[in-house]
Amino acid sequence: MTTLSTLDELLLQACRQIAAAGLNASAAGNLSVRASQEGMLITPSGLPWQELEIDDLVSMQFDGSWSGACPPSSEWRFHRDLYVSRPEFGAIIHTHAPFCTALACLHRTIPPFHYMIARFGGGDIRCARYETYGTAALSDAVLEAMEGRNGCLLGNHGMLVAGRDLRHACALAVELESLAEQYWRACQLGEPRLLSEDEIARVLEKFASYGVR
Repeated sequence: MTTLSTLDELLLQACRQIAAAGLNASAAGNLSVRASQEGMLITPSGLPWQELEIDDLVSMQFDGSWSGACPPSSEWRFHRDLYVSRPEFGAIIHTHAPFCTALACLHRTIPPFHYMIARFGGGDIRCARYETYGTAALSDAVLEAMEGRNGCLLGNHGMLVAGRDLRHACALAVELESLAEQYWRACQLGEPRLLSEDEIARVLEKFASYGVR
């Protein structure tokens, strides 16, 4: 079983990996990992990811109580609500990745222009409606956009992915930003040709065993 101290180290490593990949700038965004059935470990509010140390990370219970030297991210609600409603999720990443954020500012759903869209659970990557950051209303919008999905855009805000664990979530974050860039570039040349629902269903079936050890 993964210990809390190991989770500290893994969460800090994931923060630095995402920042180094150019998916988040300064203190924007937040990252968490499920620590137990009742709580999570989450990044603090307002501190640049590149500067975080283990002591800055916040241990938080799903009832809203927390302990640590810093307060938790202002977005803790959608992390908590996703963990409570989606037991398959073990880690959540929210960033202001450039291409995802550009599409989110257009409230643009990413359609099935590429078969890797299916990696996120269906035939599109939805964009959640805009709500003020840190609010219960934003959490409600996230839960709606994430229904049957493990990634979405947040209107006028950024992107969010949820994975089995931190490694999976980091891979999804990189993949989502890559797809957003590819879609943006394809749109510069014209209207991308979209895959059919039948093809997406076939890909989803193939993905069920893809990468399984």
